[in-house]
Formats: sequence, structure tokens, C-alpha cells
Amino acid sequence: MRLLAMALLLALSGSAGAVPAPTPFGLWQNPKGTILVRTHSCGQLLCGHIVWAGPKAIADARDAGVTALVGTELLSDYRASGAGHWTGQVYVPDQGRRFYSTIEQKTPDSLRISGCILGGLICKHQLWTRR
Repeated sequence: MRLLAMALLLALSGSAGAVPAPTPFGLWQNPKGTILVRTHSCGQLLCGHIVWAGPKAIADARDAGVTALVGTELLSDYRASGAGHWTGQVYVPDQGRRFYSTIEQKTPDSLRISGCILGGLICKHQLWTRR
């Protein structure tokens, strides 16, 4: 009887099994598995730096003039723009350019990262997974 009363009290309090809100902060892998990016807060903003890169990503970046891919800020100046949504800039190392970008947290373990041109009229996106 006592166990049942405790279970009921926990259920009514809402603290039993409470699931924290998904966060975009952590370690993420691109779809091809060629880079890992650690996302973190930069003050009030979201940023992400490359912490590991495979040989193909390193070679592609080198061809574009990027000599040190690991440590490069790939995601910069993202501001929250709604629940699970951010807007900022994504750096594309093999093009050596930054683009307007959005991040949408699809699930706790997946991010949809888009890079756009022409004021957001043409976008490409990738689904990144948490590592």
C-alpha cells in the first residue's frame, strides 16, 4: 500500500520520468561520416567547431585553400528562431564561403542543417546525427 501511495504521489507531481527538452548542444556527425562537429553556446548564440575530419574532407578543404580543417568554426552566430529552430551561418570549407543557414532539431538525435542562397530561396540540407 505504501509503495502504491509513493508511485501515485510521484505521478501526480510530474517528476517521475520527466524527459529533458532536446538540446542542439553536443557532438554531431554529417551524413557521409566525414566530419564531427561539437556544438556549444557562444554567449547567447549557438556555434559549432570541427573536432575531427576524415581524409576526404581534409583533402577537399585543402583544395579550396583551407589548410587546417579541424578547429574551423563551421556553424556560427545561430540565434533561436522558435522551438527547436535556429538561424545563422554555415561555413562550407570546400567552397571557402559562408551561407545563410537554418538548423531544425528533428529529434533529440538529429539536426536538419540547411545552407541557402538568394535570401533563402534555394537551399540544400543535410540530416546530421548525434554521436
